[in-house]
Formats: sequence, C-alpha cells, structure tokens
Amino acid sequence: MKVLFVGGTGIISSACSQLALDRGLDLYLLNRGQSSRPIPAGAQVLHGDIRDPESVKKVLENRHFDSVVDWITFTPEQAETDIQLFKGHTDQFIFISSASVYQKPLAALPITESTVLENPFWEYSRNKIACEERLVHAYRQEQFPITIVRPSHTYDKTLLPMEGGWTIMDRMIKGKPVIVHGDGTSLWTLTHHRDFAKGFVGLLGNPHAIGEAVQITSDESLTWNQIFTYCAKAVGVTPKIVHIPSDRIAQYDPAWGAGLLGDKAYSVIFDNTKIKRLVPDYCATIPFARGVVEIMDWYMADESRRKVNPVLDQLCDRIISDYQSSAPK
Repeated sequence: MKVLFVGGTGIISSACSQLALDRGLDLYLLNRGQSSRPIPAGAQVLHGDIRDPESVKKVLENRHFDSVVDWITFTPEQAETDIQLFKGHTDQFIFISSASVYQKPLAALPITESTVLENPFWEYSRNKIACEERLVHAYRQEQFPITIVRPSHTYDKTLLPMEGGWTIMDRMIKGKPVIVHGDGTSLWTLTHHRDFAKGFVGLLGNPHAIGEAVQITSDESLTWNQIFTYCAKAVGVTPKIVHIPSDRIAQYDPAWGAGLLGDKAYSVIFDNTKIKRLVPDYCATIPFARGVVEIMDWYMADESRRKVNPVLDQLCDRIISDYQSSAPK
C-alpha cells in the first residue's frame, strides 16, 4: 500500500510513520526538511511545502496514493487546498481533526462520533469544525474520499500534559505551588502516541473508513489531580496543588484560558467502539503512569530540555497570590 503523509515527523505522526513502515507500507513524506525530528528510516521524502501548492503539484505529477494524510491542516482555507491538490491523486484522504471540536460544555457522556460539534470558546476548535464541514461537503458533492480522525490529548516522551510543560515540573521540584484548574476532579484522557498509531494505521486504506469520522483515544480516565500527582511522583516529589477556576486563569492569560474553557476544563470519557469495530486489534495498552516515566527519562537525559519560562513562572506566582489573598478568610 502506497501512503503519503503531509508532515509525518510530529508528536502524533512520528509514531504512525514508524508503525506504517514496520507493517510494510510504502510510505512517502511530503516534507520541507525543517523538522527537528529525524525522518524514519525507510520513508521516501518528497520535498515540497503544502503552503506552496505549486511546489506540491510539481511533486505529485502523476503519482497516485492509496491514502494521503495531512497532519498539518488547521483552517478551512488549508482544507480547500488539500481538496484541490489531492483530488484524483488518492483513494482516501485523511484529515486530522481534534476531539476538542465536541460540544462545550458537553450535554452527556460518553463522547461518541455523533456528539454535537460546537466550541464557542476556542478558535482552534472552530477552525477544525469548519475544515470538517468543508470536507464532508466535498465527500457528498464531489466524491472526495475523506476519513476524519479526531485525536484527543495525545503525547510522546517530549510532551508534558500541563500548560507550561517543564516550567511546572520545575516548580514542583522546588516545592513551589502549582495551578490545577477547577477543583482538579474533572476527568481527562491521555493517549500515548504509540497507542494512537495502532488504531490510526489500521484506518489507512480501510474502505469501511471512507466517509466516516473516527475518534482514537485511550480508555483510561484520570482526574487532573491524579495527572499532576503522577508527574510529581515520577521525579520523587509531592505536588503542592492550588485549585483555581478556569475562568479566573483566563483573565490573566487568554490563550491558556481558551485551552481550558474550550477543552480541558470539562470531563471527557470517550466511547471507542467505532475505532475498535473498524480496527479490531486496536487496544491502548500504555497507561499514563508508565508513559510519564518515559517523559521524565527524556527530560532528565539532557539538561537543555529542562527549560523554564520565567514569564510563566512569575505569572503562576501572581495568579496564586492574587487568588489566595482574595479568598474568604
């Protein structure tokens, strides 16, 4: 099977690239050659920039792929470019959407692929919804063979799950308080990228996935208090958690607040029945308690990775101080 990844070296896509190669797929990467991650051995590189359609047209020429996956489409204009570029060049076009497109706040759990798409809080999610709508129209009216994939919070060894990354871990290690939104008891799902890849690669060239939207996540649900505790335990400390409402955080940092109010502030439980039906051998097997050990090993292996953002560090101090001083005595 001949597959083209637009991108293919990112946090999620790198695991999918490697598994696709391990399973014997003929993998091509459309790549500008600017990734900080290495091209996996065995992949063939087509040099082009998806933001420069003419360069892609030259690369595509008379090529045809069983599947094309664009990992880096975020706006409806970019989705339109995909349709025009890859129409006639593939039997399946896979768009990477996001589970943040689902209704906020949610009317019911668990989340399925038929859950309403609506996110008034986060422009990123609204753009993904607009991309989906354009692609569904292309499928219905132009026979463009789409599959929509909705990852939730997917991580690899380089990605800490909280806003601020290593800055927050540095605070924990130094015994400083850290912010957890809300009361810390909302449920969240973290999916290791190697687990995600097992479901995703099974969709490549899968005729039953054409015209479908599919979410791929772990079945593990953790509270944010648990997530912070697992991270702290991995470096041998106990976190000093301060709970602050998400809307209060948004007053200090709108971008941080948008990611909370538009996604992380709400409990999520995903029903993965559909991906398990389409890919019967799919099963997420890496719990976060094990995945976080990988993360900490990666950070501890090289001091240069442990970068602290002093602006964010000071902002956390200010938010915590202001909130505690305004709390009823």
